[in-house]
Amino acid sequence: MCGISGIFSPKKMLGPDDAALACRMAASIAHRGPDDSGCYSDPMVALSHRRLSVIDLSRNGHQPMSNEDGSVWIVFNGEIYNFAEIRQSHRLVEKGHVFRSATDTEVLLHLYEELGSEMVSELNGMFAFAIWDKARSQLHLARDRHGIKPLFYSWQGDRFLFGSEIKTILLDPRVSRRVNVQALHDFLTFAYIPGPQTAFEGIYELPPAHWMTIPASGGTSMRRYWDLRFDVDESMSLKQAIDGARALTERAVKRQLIADVPIGVLLSGGMDSSTLVAMVSRQTTEAVRTYSVGFEDSSFNELPYAGIVARQYNTVSRQIIVTPDLVRQMLPKYLSYIDEPYADGSAIPTYYVCQIAKGEVVVVLSGEGGDEIFAGYETYAAYKASQWFRRVPQWIRRSVITPLVFRLPVSHKKLSLEFRMKRFLGGQALSPAEAHMWWRIVLTESQKRSLYSPRIQEQLSLAPPERHFLEVFDRSPAQDTLNRLLHIDSSVFLPDDLMIKNDRMSMAHSLEARVPFTDHDLVEFLARVPPRFKLPGLRKKHLMRLSMKDLLPPAILNKKKVGLEMPYSLWLKSELKDLLMDYCGSQRIAASGLFRPEAIASLIQEHMEHRHDHGRALWGLLNYMMWLDLYQPSAP
Repeated sequence: MCGISGIFSPKKMLGPDDAALACRMAASIAHRGPDDSGCYSDPMVALSHRRLSVIDLSRNGHQPMSNEDGSVWIVFNGEIYNFAEIRQSHRLVEKGHVFRSATDTEVLLHLYEELGSEMVSELNGMFAFAIWDKARSQLHLARDRHGIKPLFYSWQGDRFLFGSEIKTILLDPRVSRRVNVQALHDFLTFAYIPGPQTAFEGIYELPPAHWMTIPASGGTSMRRYWDLRFDVDESMSLKQAIDGARALTERAVKRQLIADVPIGVLLSGGMDSSTLVAMVSRQTTEAVRTYSVGFEDSSFNELPYAGIVARQYNTVSRQIIVTPDLVRQMLPKYLSYIDEPYADGSAIPTYYVCQIAKGEVVVVLSGEGGDEIFAGYETYAAYKASQWFRRVPQWIRRSVITPLVFRLPVSHKKLSLEFRMKRFLGGQALSPAEAHMWWRIVLTESQKRSLYSPRIQEQLSLAPPERHFLEVFDRSPAQDTLNRLLHIDSSVFLPDDLMIKNDRMSMAHSLEARVPFTDHDLVEFLARVPPRFKLPGLRKKHLMRLSMKDLLPPAILNKKKVGLEMPYSLWLKSELKDLLMDYCGSQRIAASGLFRPEAIASLIQEHMEHRHDHGRALWGLLNYMMWLDLYQPSAP
């Protein structure tokens, strides 16, 4: 795992100051690669790299790396799990390529010489890389299928800058720090910013599964090289689906155990991470190292379940309880690893669980991606339930059920019945894609607009946030609605939320986090599985439960999904109240020029008086205001 950055100037020759800037860009992300650093420059390009040694720990893996004659250079972040097979199957040595290392980076370099941009279809792994083809005067950028590894870029006149984190680009004093109001609008809906936009105007993220080419002659091009197809095999039996899911999950885990350093597992107590522990235990003779995080609030705490799995597989287990005091220590520091507003309540717990793993292991396996392929989220069941609910006579729904539900008292318990029922009723009459978004949103359009300052209101000509979901739903080749919803989450929620947390919080500790459930062989197989096997009735993760029934204890197989999130709704009323009142108080809100102080104050008051649970909205606003304070972008 590493960090990459660089500058490309096709029209104006780079000088010593540019080469020095490229080196400083890499130094700003030293946490991504503490083991080595390197810079390369010529009149058109400056490349820089930070290395975390995982495969071939020798200096032979130093980057930037070139081919034999120096006509092609690469900086690479990630792991290619099938690099040894590629080296053999493409007969790279026999074709005359000279290898100076045993790294996957050098395989990429020579594979590009053989296949050009088509090389990406051969790769099984997580990656973001830049290739400078000096002979053709072309810079190429590529990112893995699921956006596991980040890559940002910005045009500044004739200069093109890129890096693994936004902070690398911000080092150039010519880069504007203007607030992206559209990104703010989307953030207040989702608690994360869907790509390719970022919180800064003029800085973008290369989308997952894309290849970008910037030739010196001009005419930048970008193409998607992969997407889910959902070619459902209706002839597939349930047994074939179970056997295939089991075999391919096992193969994915085996692939991702390749390393020259110690490996552990982030064990949440959920089915995905428990499956990883079971699979790793079957493939090693050593005790598996597991790392778990929990809370004192029992409705948020899954440590007892993590303990069940740890005891069954006799793991070397370490745990940490995240308290409000620990959260205070990380506010707003953790945003400095993300560079953007980010309000997923699992980020800080992930930071701390990675912290206890650091020093014992260099690589951890993590369960992200399992819900998107095995249909594990409540929203999938909610879609099905809404189809049945519509059969209830409308007068009963409106005059009996709805008033009763909205009389339920506010609860701060995780996924409380009150929260789920109120959210369900609000979205049950919408289209599938709009309902899928509704069941996840933080603030509605009317709520957001009521918060904006008059100046922002005057400028508002914003695209609706549902465009992110509708675009995927409409272009999806899937014939079944469930698969289209899975496609949305694989294309938006997984890369733009989960992978941000997974990458930044692990790399903050120079820890490489691997995600076996994103193995594209496994993903593509499950896309061919008939939807009736994925979600029969309202039974989520049916196929995973069946495929793992001999490896996981009943307590894990039968438990409800909880998910990793902090009880911030309660903490904002008590231990974190002073932080909320500081960052979201009238003085700072007014100074931002973005929001109406009285509207934010009303939101806070309703939450404090227990009239409404605005915890998610206030946590998002707190994080946004902390980000403003850290990065001090100029007003739009």
